[in-house]
Amino acid sequence: MRRTLTMTAVVAALLVPAGPLPLAEAVGGAAPVAVGRWSAREAQSFWTAERMASAAPLPPGPLHGADPAPPELPEPPEPAEPADPAEPVEPAEPAEPAEEVPVATPAPAATGLPLPSAPPAATPAPTPTPAPAATPAATATAAPAPTPTPTRTPAPPTSTPTPAPLPAPARAAVAPLPALTPGIGRNFEGIPVAGRMFLVKGGGAYFCTASVVSSPGRNLVISAGHCLLGSDTQQVAFVPQYTRAKPQPHGMFPVLRDAGGHSKIWIDPRYRSQGVDRAAALDVAFAQVGPNARGFLVEAVVGGNRLVTGAGYAQARVTLIGHPASAARPRVCVNRTTKFTSADARIPGSFLRINCTGYPGGTSGGPFLTRYDARTGTGDVVGVIGGWKTGGDKADTSYSSYFGADIRKLYEKAVAGAKVGR
Repeated sequence: MRRTLTMTAVVAALLVPAGPLPLAEAVGGAAPVAVGRWSAREAQSFWTAERMASAAPLPPGPLHGADPAPPELPEPPEPAEPADPAEPVEPAEPAEPAEEVPVATPAPAATGLPLPSAPPAATPAPTPTPAPAATPAATATAAPAPTPTPTRTPAPPTSTPTPAPLPAPARAAVAPLPALTPGIGRNFEGIPVAGRMFLVKGGGAYFCTASVVSSPGRNLVISAGHCLLGSDTQQVAFVPQYTRAKPQPHGMFPVLRDAGGHSKIWIDPRYRSQGVDRAAALDVAFAQVGPNARGFLVEAVVGGNRLVTGAGYAQARVTLIGHPASAARPRVCVNRTTKFTSADARIPGSFLRINCTGYPGGTSGGPFLTRYDARTGTGDVVGVIGGWKTGGDKADTSYSSYFGADIRKLYEKAVAGAKVGR
């Protein structure tokens, strides 16, 4: 009934709608990855389309709602237009005032991290100037040139040619969101900046939701801490805008490993030591991802959301993205957020709360976005699904740990640890 990993839930995971949980021994076909190595090509070899489709939501079991999610959540009725099950064209998002839900208490000023400047467009290589043609001899009877005295000419120094830099990748196209009614979730084709985070834990293949957060290294993603907790978390890879029809529209970005073979994931130490209940207010994780198989950094390909801390609990308009269990596509919803303070001494803290229908298991780690820009497909990330009962005990209400000073410090630690020389 909740999105935390429990021993009893492991048994329930074997009965998920997609079928038996694929164990590492059962799925087979992929060679074990050497310690300290985990490239995009190795990740693609391991995470085949079939394995991704059969992965179970993490944590396993009937969580965040009593009933498991159907294979595809039904679309809400659209009274303003006739139903079209084929959905050939997504309607444009309605005007801003029609969807906003006013909040009585204004939010305090937020502290946001600046977005890095857009990558410069690739400069075409200059056209080489052809060498002048050789001048033929003036006459056939010309006197031969005198023989020069031999001299020792030093050999030119040998050097390794510098490889040409990769051209700037084309930014992923962003489709308009479907028409949304506040509080009513809809399945859609997703946005490039958000996707699924696949991983192996305890021999099983699982997934959560994650999204790209802007950073100087252009290589960080954010998710829920409970999704990536545990020393047995392995073979972790982020797939932006995953759908079952298009499992890798922008490639696969592996979560890198350190020299000891551990995934480069940052979670507050108190969340590890105190547990997911006592430290529920710290249910956030950052992870460093490597380039995709083409050599491009994730933020250069799909963009990134700006991390904002100290924004307050009451937000008039939040866009919620998540990948529900057993759904072929992600889900989107807009609504306001309110402050929820736990009365359970075992799960202390205050959290963001949002009412959005159809967010069961698998949506953990999904971003709470304010100021969503339909042109870039990005916004300000002020939360991720997780926290109180690791995201909620009902599929129609979700929670997030509050993004305050502790989350900012964790982000800064991740930025310092994820520096790259490129």
